[in-house]
Amino acid sequence: MAYKKELNFEENLEKLEGIVKKLEGGEVPLDDAIKEFNEAMKLAKICDEKLKTAEEAITKIVNEDGSLSDFKVED
Repeated sequence: MAYKKELNFEENLEKLEGIVKKLEGGEVPLDDAIKEFNEAMKLAKICDEKLKTAEEAITKIVNEDGSLSDFKVED
């Protein structure tokens, strides 16, 4: 079984942008366009999940005791 490397956010976004450009060109047959659209939706979901994970990670701070808590800006 071949090992498939997981793409990083930037690589997934680049693939997504390529599909969007191809579909916007209007030269893709309908069956292929449907396949491309489905692939684009999968890539969009992956990118969204990676962004949410990153957002969660950067909104945490490490307390003096080593525990994590939500970062809140005081007014």
